[in-house]
Parts: sequence; structure tokens; C-alpha cells
Amino acid sequence: MKKISTLLVLLLIFSCEKEQHDLTVIGNIKGLKKGSVYLKKVKDTALVMIDSVTINGNSQFELHSKLESPEVFFLYLDKNSNSEDDRILFFADKGITEINTTLKNFSFDAKINGSKQQKTLEEYRLMASRFNEKNLNLIKESFEAQKNGDTSKFNSIQNEFDNLLKRKYLYTVNFALNHKDSEVAPYLALTEIYNAQIKFLDTINVSLTPEVKNSKYGKEFQNFIDNIKKENSKN
Repeated sequence: MKKISTLLVLLLIFSCEKEQHDLTVIGNIKGLKKGSVYLKKVKDTALVMIDSVTINGNSQFELHSKLESPEVFFLYLDKNSNSEDDRILFFADKGITEINTTLKNFSFDAKINGSKQQKTLEEYRLMASRFNEKNLNLIKESFEAQKNGDTSKFNSIQNEFDNLLKRKYLYTVNFALNHKDSEVAPYLALTEIYNAQIKFLDTINVSLTPEVKNSKYGKEFQNFIDNIKKENSKN
């Protein structure tokens, strides 16, 4: 009986000491036999590694991180080759995020299931990709016009560039306002339209819900706006 009691106590201690993780990232990289997978995030403007795992035969992985509020992370893949690391950006919240992809098209094939913030970010990126596609087409047209010495066409394309940028900015502002209860709103303001007019940034900031304002990106956005206003007051 004493041996059984001792075993139960040890099992209880072990279960109590088992580390609890705020965020768990699991997934599978189809076709990967050997390599390393890294979980990274931005901290104080620098990209830092949070966790890593070495793949050797089994293409499944599991990574962990502490998490105070919803935040953007990056999943990096090192294929043990001379090519640059591939990466997947995703918006995580506490709990489990699942990422399944392939070795061949690591970033492009990624299917992410996890936070509601991730779904919101994907909604934005779908529309943003259309702006980016149009921008690439304009770059090509601009190059051709410059090559052919067509000044009139070149100037016309520059106007289209300006209008496209304005449309993207306005879309992002409206998207943030329509998702004021999501941490994605201040994140987009900080990363996509940080150089927009202060009145637009201020409008987004004022609209944020208390919970979002108290999040990581909500606080960073408030500090960002405060610094802009402080600089403007000096001029």
C-alpha cells in the first residue's frame, strides 16, 4: 500500500508541475523529412525566437509560447539548404492554433485554424492582395511607358498609383473601424497605415473597445499616436 501511495503522490506532483502553455501551435508540413521549425515574434522592434523543434522523419510539429493578449507570430522553416527561410504570419490567441502546409509551397499552401483574429486578418489580406496585384500591374505599365519614352502615359500611371494608395488607406481605415472590437484593428493601423493622417489614426483609436485598447497592439497604437502628437506640438 505504501508503494502504491508513493506512486500516486509522485504522479500528482508530476501533473501539477507540468508546464501550462498559453499558446500551443501544432501542425504538419507535408513532404518535410528533415529541417527545423521556429516560432518567432517581434519584441522591441526585433524578431526573436520563442520556440523551435527539429524535424527528422516526422513532419508533425508542436511549439509553445506565453501570451498575454492576441498577437502576431511567425512560423519559420529552415530546410537545411542554402535558400532563405520560409515563413508564415499568423494572428494567435490563447489556446491552440493549427497550421498545415507543404514543403514545396510552405507559405502559399498554409491553412491556419485558430483565433478569431486570424480569420479577421485573412479577410483583410484577401482584399489587400487585390490592391497589391493592381499595384504590380501599374509598376509594369510604368516601366513600359518609361522605356518607350511615353511621358503622358507615365504621368497618368503615377496618378493611378496615388489614387490606388488612397483607396487602400481608406479601405484599411474603414476595415479597422468596422472591426473596432478586434486586436487586428490597431495592428493594421500600426503596420499598414502608420503614415496616414493623424485624424484617421485618431478616429480608429477612439473607436476601439476598452478590451482592445488594453491589448498589446492597443497600447502600442496609443503610444504611437501620443508620440506623433508630441512631435507635432513642437512644430
